[in-house]
Amino acid sequence: MKRTADTLIALVGLPIAIPVILLCMTAIRLSSSGPAIFRQTRIGLNAVPFTCYKLRTMYIDTLDAPSHETTSSSVTPAGTWLRRLKLDELPQLWNILRGEMSFVGPRPCLPSQKELIDARLVRGLYAIRPGITGIAQVAGIDMSDPQRLAEVDAEYLGKMSLRTDLQLILATALGAGRGDRVRT
Repeated sequence: MKRTADTLIALVGLPIAIPVILLCMTAIRLSSSGPAIFRQTRIGLNAVPFTCYKLRTMYIDTLDAPSHETTSSSVTPAGTWLRRLKLDELPQLWNILRGEMSFVGPRPCLPSQKELIDARLVRGLYAIRPGITGIAQVAGIDMSDPQRLAEVDAEYLGKMSLRTDLQLILATALGAGRGDRVRT
């Protein structure tokens, strides 16, 4: 049921999101050089790597590292707003349609985040698709504390339901959580 709901919502949402994505892409290109869509390998369902799509919020020469290991000077002027409004996540609707992500689940991490991958494996979190938002993100917990993040993400396994998903999506849309933070 979760996969069906994800697919239906993404099918309805993507055509609505496309004009917003195009507007954001223009702002990105006006504020910095490089592609407007950012592609990065992340760890997904069954711990299988996949390509995650986002609107680019950092300069193209920024190190390929988790956001919490990146300084705020790496964020472009347009990126500051995109991150604050969480619009950088809109291209992930494509990942949802492809079956690589869900609206709600643990945020997908980089293959280099071994401690987080191991902590999630132990808790069975790779049995579900990663999400655009989740319990930890709404609580403001980023990936800088892998053990705590995995523990909070694991709470979702016991609470997983359509109602919980809708509550987390609504909380995210209303501004809960601060997204992936960068160092100042």
